[in-house]
Amino acid sequence: MRIHQTEITVVRGSVLDQDVDAVVNAANTAMRGGGGIDGATHRAAGPELMRELQRVAPHGAKTGTVVVTGGHRLKQRHVFRTPGPVWNGGRSQERALLASCYRTCMDQAQRLQLSSLGFCSISTGVYGFPLDLAAPIALSTVAEWLRGRPETSLRRLVFAMFGAQEFDVFSAALRELEAG
Repeated sequence: MRIHQTEITVVRGSVLDQDVDAVVNAANTAMRGGGGIDGATHRAAGPELMRELQRVAPHGAKTGTVVVTGGHRLKQRHVFRTPGPVWNGGRSQERALLASCYRTCMDQAQRLQLSSLGFCSISTGVYGFPLDLAAPIALSTVAEWLRGRPETSLRRLVFAMFGAQEFDVFSAALRELEAG
């Protein structure tokens, strides 16, 4: 899908394998590492990532915000760490908080004048956000952001889905968004 000059794609694989300027890492509010993609990012980036996080986010970060670090040993220049919401049945502003994760990452990518950004599926793992709700929120949030900023430096957004179900759900959500 293309919006202005930006291409949005969904691919099967790890976000860490994508040829992008920055990867978005689903993180916890402590900003001190964890499991899943967060743990994989820390292992691949090396101990320098943790040292930088301790310096730039000594008290962690609130849900829906983003902390930007260098990529260190990753091929990407930056890591965007965003704490997603824990699913509580939809009673705790989870949808708005998830949208904020994607929106604040887009804002930071623009601030840094990046041309590409790689996303994973935020909050749909151990945080329990239903995948069928999360995918449309993620894609519509970035699409809305792009529609309001035709001058953006971003030319490519990659939603890298590690699992087959994630890939299928995000692909279907992108097709639905394209269809209007």
